[in-house]
Amino acid sequence: MFSDRAADVHRERHVNDTPVIPALAGTPTPTVPSTHWGVFGVASIAVFLVSIDTTVLFAAFGALRAGFPGSSATDLSWVLNAYTVVYAALLVPAGRLADTHGRKRIFQLGLMLFLVASAACGAATSVGMLVAARVLQAIGAALLTPSSLALVLGAFPVERRAIAVSLWGAVGGLAAALGPSVGSGVVDALGWRWAFFLNLPLGLLAWWHGRRRLTEWRSLDHQAPLDVPGIALLIAGVGALAFSVVQSEALGWRSPTVLGAMAAGLIALLIFVGWARRTAHPAVDLSLFADPTYRYVNLATFAFGIAFAMMFFGYFFFLIQVWHYSLPKAGLAVTPGPLLVVPVAIAAGRLAARVGHRPLLVAGGLLYAAGGLWLYLRAGTQPDFLGTWLPGLMLTGTAVGMVLPSLSGAAVARLPPGRFGIGSAVNQAVRQMGGVLGVAATVALVGHASPQLADFQHLYAAHIALALLTALLCLRVDTRPISRR
Repeated sequence: MFSDRAADVHRERHVNDTPVIPALAGTPTPTVPSTHWGVFGVASIAVFLVSIDTTVLFAAFGALRAGFPGSSATDLSWVLNAYTVVYAALLVPAGRLADTHGRKRIFQLGLMLFLVASAACGAATSVGMLVAARVLQAIGAALLTPSSLALVLGAFPVERRAIAVSLWGAVGGLAAALGPSVGSGVVDALGWRWAFFLNLPLGLLAWWHGRRRLTEWRSLDHQAPLDVPGIALLIAGVGALAFSVVQSEALGWRSPTVLGAMAAGLIALLIFVGWARRTAHPAVDLSLFADPTYRYVNLATFAFGIAFAMMFFGYFFFLIQVWHYSLPKAGLAVTPGPLLVVPVAIAAGRLAARVGHRPLLVAGGLLYAAGGLWLYLRAGTQPDFLGTWLPGLMLTGTAVGMVLPSLSGAAVARLPPGRFGIGSAVNQAVRQMGGVLGVAATVALVGHASPQLADFQHLYAAHIALALLTALLCLRVDTRPISRR
């Protein structure tokens, strides 16, 4: 996977003080040299680890309860949500850091921080220590994710980027989808701590090869300071909304605590928007959203992010609580769907390069809704893997392969090279914010001690509505090649 040739052929040139990468500015290259795939390999290993870590604890949730018996489901939900909130809030400034301070430098720094934090997570002796280590892990993940995609985009010629981004997105989508499956086997055999320790060998391999194979690139724009107030407002806003949704199951939606947290979250986000419009270097550059395609892609990403988290987290609750599967059996039961992600994404990337992302996004959203509808109508209290569960997995797995990579690709398809890092970071942050609310909603609906079938039907109904909303929003996405517009 890793070529012995360094990627120096893509070292930046400067023309009129503007960085230009030959693969971005030269004549089209008919084939992709092996050094491009070397960069892709390093970046993909890292994004695989980050993506799998966002969902692997779905399967470990019961083991965490057993490991920390004095903690409630609400408390333990912050092992997932503290990571996701911080990750989402820092992705955007991390994208800017990658563009201005060097994509290779930020990638390597983020990967090492992620690995150190993974070791700390596995060694945690209390929920508080685990949440703190997860926050540190999220900082590392936020640093390496946008720089990973930016490195891939910079390594490939223009006419091959749609395929490269689809594959990059497929790796992340596959990892996120496989997270619960892998996690169930690891946790059952070795304990929840090994869900974190397993990051270390692959992560160190990627870090070592990254030192030798990646080429540095940075924008010559002035290095803007971090928007600390903006980052704090984002974390406060998303965190407060997640807290209100999680607490709603125990306290009720009319509880002053729930309503107060929801109001505080909305106010913090509104203040953030006002702040971002006034400050010179905001955490989120709102000018990106002036482009209709970028705006609608991110709205669709938010809706799909909620549905994606609800689906996989809900799968494990259903299989264990309603069908009474063991944890390893539940892990095997959800595996067939994720195995479809990569082959579907490869075909989707080739099609997107010719006709744009809209057909894939709309069809994928409708297919995802069909998967939710199938489970809503067919899944009952009696186990039926072949007749009910497997067809539902085939529908949702195919849909994820069509939608997740295409959302990543469509988000950056019309951005200039100098904004790859920030543009992809905003899109990934939006997806993670959706994931926070998806996890919170799932805990609220089915995270209690004895969820009933009706609770899961409410979950599937929300899945269907969000999938249809994704397809509707994607009707406004236009990434067709210029020749086809």
